[in-house]
Amino acid sequence: MVSIPKHVQEFFPGKMAWVATATREGVPNVTPKGTVRVMDEQHVIFADLFSLKTRQNLEQNPRVAVTVIDAATHKGYQIKGTAELVTSGPLYDQMAAQLKASSPSLPSPKYVVKIAVDSVYDQSVGPDAGKQIA
Repeated sequence: MVSIPKHVQEFFPGKMAWVATATREGVPNVTPKGTVRVMDEQHVIFADLFSLKTRQNLEQNPRVAVTVIDAATHKGYQIKGTAELVTSGPLYDQMAAQLKASSPSLPSPKYVVKIAVDSVYDQSVGPDAGKQIA
């Protein structure tokens, strides 16, 4: 596990993320997630409300990539890691309460995905695009 650089942690809030998963056979799926957050310097989390394919893929293959981009500045980062599905307990309860407070009309999460970060990449436009930074 690696530590997410501080500037990447500070970049995440308020951004839409794209989560990529794959089946055991390698069939990809990418879906937007508005709930991606940095949990601590070694973990990223998101609540899943609707994505059947994401859950099926993570149950078969826990490897995941999360990309967050700011279209206005052309900056972005990608985090790769291993996912754990959390369906109850303090982490799940905290995320469900945060979602309910911010968007009361949304359903409760089906589960929360906790990602142990293996690597971090620069996805910004420019000469460092694709460079591993952690």
